Amino acid sequence: MIYEALQILKEQLDTYFEKVGLGKIIALENIALWESGSEEANKVDGKVVLTLLNIEAETTLKNAPVAQVVNNKTEYRNPPVHLNFFLLVSANCDTYDKSLRSISKTIEFFQGKSVFTSANTIYNRTNVAFDVLDYFKFVLNIYTPSFEVLNHVWGTLGGRQLPSAIYKVQLIQIERDKKLSSSEVITHVSGKLNHID
Repeated sequence: MIYEALQILKEQLDTYFEKVGLGKIIALENIALWESGSEEANKVDGKVVLTLLNIEAETTLKNAPVAQVVNNKTEYRNPPVHLNFFLLVSANCDTYDKSLRSISKTIEFFQGKSVFTSANTIYNRTNVAFDVLDYFKFVLNIYTPSFEVLNHVWGTLGGRQLPSAIYKVQLIQIERDKKLSSSEVITHVSGKLNHID
């Protein structure tokens, strides 16, 4: 679901950028390629780049029930994993002013639409990764790290900074459709109770 969420955000942002006249310049890539000197570096030239920074588990939802009744049978499964992740949006456009406008339009877009669900989002359903995606919901909130943390982020990614914004994408649910075991549902208890003296 991580790739799917990022791809949906890329498509949504691409559509918005085209609508406001900035063109289709959104790329789902690793911004660390920017100064790598490799042939891959041209993938991020002139682009607004979406990069996954970090993944964290949502600890408040760890106590989900492990059993559910399906067709009069109790099925036991591992609880789903709920994740939050941090998304870095970096503007590596041709000019500095276009980079600033791109970051501004990105913030404007996510301010206007911060909740993405299968009901309010149009996305490319022909993508093979979406073949099992029937319901999703995730929320974006802008995240403002300290200057020190931001310096560490860009230091890890290769050095110089670009105009950027960081978003926390909340509540991505990952669940493998694997049944651990199943049993009959207990509907009543029978037998005799003996009085013990």
